Amino acid sequence: MQDTPGATAVAATELVKVYGTGTTGVRALDGVTVGFGQGRFTAIMGPSGSGKSTLMHCLAGLDTATSGRITIGDTELTGLGDRALTAVRRDKIGFVFQAFNLLPQLTARQNITLPSDLAGRRVDPGLLDHLVGVLGIGDRLGHRPSELSGGQQQRVALARALVSRPAVVFADEPTGNLDSRSGAEVLGFLSDSVHRLGQTVVMVTHDPGAAAYADRAVMLADGRIVDDIENPTRASVTDALQNLAGAR
Repeated sequence: MQDTPGATAVAATELVKVYGTGTTGVRALDGVTVGFGQGRFTAIMGPSGSGKSTLMHCLAGLDTATSGRITIGDTELTGLGDRALTAVRRDKIGFVFQAFNLLPQLTARQNITLPSDLAGRRVDPGLLDHLVGVLGIGDRLGHRPSELSGGQQQRVALARALVSRPAVVFADEPTGNLDSRSGAEVLGFLSDSVHRLGQTVVMVTHDPGAAAYADRAVMLADGRIVDDIENPTRASVTDALQNLAGAR
């Protein structure tokens, strides 16, 4: 997968999200403008309640913004109906969640190919074999999720997200249910998918160690972007989070 250097995979312009109405309304996003480059790994971070998960859900078409504009490539999500949004999520987006979201009655292989099967698209067997081999799940493809460890289930979810060659993969706390070793393996694979396959990854995390795998860390507080760190390290992200905590 090759992307145009410097191109933007997904962008938000003056994005606002308000939950509730009137005096009880909560402004979860307060005029966020940000772009995420193709072929880059970006972490979205911030204190609890900062709006980081809301931002990702709006960008991925899982939640509707109150106002503002969202584009994935040359497709504008704002104003799309449910059917069109479903098509965008199916054709352009891969998802990796903390809870894995595998169907328990299906085998690992069937879970990986399910989105493509539902869309009537043929899975590239070469890419599938590559992903399965790199993720080390070749001997687990006939097993159901209940027969897999948490780390193996998340690797199945990673293969499912990547096998359709999406424009962007959104990962929401992808290591939250994993031990440190499995978490490091998942983060290493996400990083490799960016730098070897040209995949675009946008990840929400609370963990400075996880953010250190990314090329960039975007920091939110009170629904606004307050910092943007290139080549983040555990130390630089920890310092930024501590500064945010001290300013609250």
